[in-house]
Amino acid sequence: MSPINKYLIFISILIIGSSCKSTRITKQINRDLETNFYNNQFTGFLVYNPKTKDTIYQHNAQKYFTPASNTKIFTLYTALQMLPDSIPALKYNVKNDTLTIVGTGNPAFLHTYFKDSTALNLTKKYKIVNIIENNLADEKFGPGWAWEDYDTYFNPERSAFPVYGNVVTISNLDSLICTPGIFKKNISDTISKHRRSYNENIFYYNPKHTDSVEIPLVLNRFTSEEIWKDLLPTVNFTTKIPSHLETVYSIPSDTLYKRMMHVSDNFLAEQMLIMASSTLSDTLSSKNAREFILENHLKTLTEKPRWVDGSGLSRYNLFSPKSFVDVLSKLYSSIPKARLFNLFPAGGTSGTLKKWYAGTNQPYIYAKSGTLGNNYSLSGYLITNTGETLIFSFMNNHYTKPTTEVKQNMQTIFEDLRNTY
Repeated sequence: MSPINKYLIFISILIIGSSCKSTRITKQINRDLETNFYNNQFTGFLVYNPKTKDTIYQHNAQKYFTPASNTKIFTLYTALQMLPDSIPALKYNVKNDTLTIVGTGNPAFLHTYFKDSTALNLTKKYKIVNIIENNLADEKFGPGWAWEDYDTYFNPERSAFPVYGNVVTISNLDSLICTPGIFKKNISDTISKHRRSYNENIFYYNPKHTDSVEIPLVLNRFTSEEIWKDLLPTVNFTTKIPSHLETVYSIPSDTLYKRMMHVSDNFLAEQMLIMASSTLSDTLSSKNAREFILENHLKTLTEKPRWVDGSGLSRYNLFSPKSFVDVLSKLYSSIPKARLFNLFPAGGTSGTLKKWYAGTNQPYIYAKSGTLGNNYSLSGYLITNTGETLIFSFMNNHYTKPTTEVKQNMQTIFEDLRNTY
């Protein structure tokens, strides 16, 4: 037999073997999804092999779903395309002894986790400091956000120049501690089902508690001035943006991205889109960033999403499993695997996946979860026992069973996929 014929036979065996494997996987997943458990919910699932460019499995892959925090995958992609290696802390202009600083949406400034003091250090060098922080076109809350979440840690207001993460942090060890300290006088020990008054910065904290809580601030011009005057008594607020601005940078961008993805931080996600828009204009607008990325970097998406915020808090968002796999594929092809996987929670190891999808000796899932009432999705990367990397999006909407049961059923499917592909 000639070498060419031997080669053709070898290739044919590989193709047939791969086809049989895909058929077995398809039959097994179909059996899983056809059980009674999935009868009364809407499910979409797509699995793709980026090396062979084969679709391993698809079910409702082009249908639209409520994505919850899976939206943050698009936000991460946007930031990676539009922001540099260090985040833009602020823009500034110097004229004689006067410094004018303009907000870029940087969420790290004096944040309790990042502790970025770039802006404050810069201001100390000048006799006169003017601040512009009204250059945000967005509303402070996103469209479709639940109004009753106003006092929850995951729902801070959006702003052009965040300080302290736009929250007040209260704890009680040997004594009551409040950051920023100027709001300590606003803390009441009145027992309340809410942690803050609806429209004012009056906070409710039981002094018998020792846990630390973060409560969103009501932001307005008075609140901003109060916070800044405490930091820099001579600061002035103005509205006229200078014609020439320079940018100063602070923490590594990956530090921000990893935190946002691992703990699913809504505030960081929202502000990342706002920061991305600062590279387009001095007027900040997350809508501008979303439209720019869709019209330029993601113009080939076959199902253009309805994308209304950066965090996924809104139920107005609509994405398909295929759109997530497409974006995850773009990330996989353009970013070194070690860096990319470090940004995503790892199953059984870190972030929101610490208690789920654990591997035997090492993680086999690197993915972003998304949870809203009656909705749970997971999209990311799966490493098979043979070393293949598969890209997937598994979306579940409108179920009435406990989310734990949804995760358990998903985990069974993921383990079968890991073991058999």
